[in-house]
Amino acid sequence: MNLGMGEIALLIVLALVLFGPKRLPEMGRAAGKAIREFKSALNKADPSEADVSESKTSAGENANDTKTV
Repeated sequence: MNLGMGEIALLIVLALVLFGPKRLPEMGRAAGKAIREFKSALNKADPSEADVSESKTSAGENANDTKTV
């Protein structure tokens, strides 16, 4: 879904009309905080994914060692 400049401008104007200029910064801060917390929770929730990427990296290093010999 691509948004052009016209669609983005329309969304901004609509947000200003619905919420007012005083409330928009508060909403932006709240949205940013929610996104940060969500990303943090995702990173903490699945530690096994980090283990898998580490094992792939070490397996790749071992494979490179055997190829160069």
